[in-house]
Amino acid sequence: MNLPKATQTPKYGHPAALLALLLGSGLASAQTHDHAHGASTMPTAATASAAATEPAGNSLPWAEAEVRRVDAAAGKISLKHGDIKNLDMPPMTMVFQLRDNALLGNLKTGDRVRFTADKVNGSYTVVDIQPLP
Repeated sequence: MNLPKATQTPKYGHPAALLALLLGSGLASAQTHDHAHGASTMPTAATASAAATEPAGNSLPWAEAEVRRVDAAAGKISLKHGDIKNLDMPPMTMVFQLRDNALLGNLKTGDRVRFTADKVNGSYTVVDIQPLP
């Protein structure tokens, strides 16, 4: 099509329309001023890694179980547990990693416990565990 040069539209639309689209979508304002001066609010590899390895223990639902085996050296515990709602896991007996070996305390085979669990770095992990009376 041969239009006079003054009425031709650039290949990717009118520059002013493109600028308005960018400004309206927020792409042109990549920085916000809701941060503390002198402190970085950008996540670092270290904070991203910590977030991936530290589940929110206080927001996880409790499940009840019977301790079947304790392997403190390997940091593992075998539990015959009920439903674990946040993991959509039915009752079964399985081995869990421990978030911290100190969680074991004086637990031994046969003890009744309540615990929270989450998937941490691809492994089912006991985040908190407490003996039941």
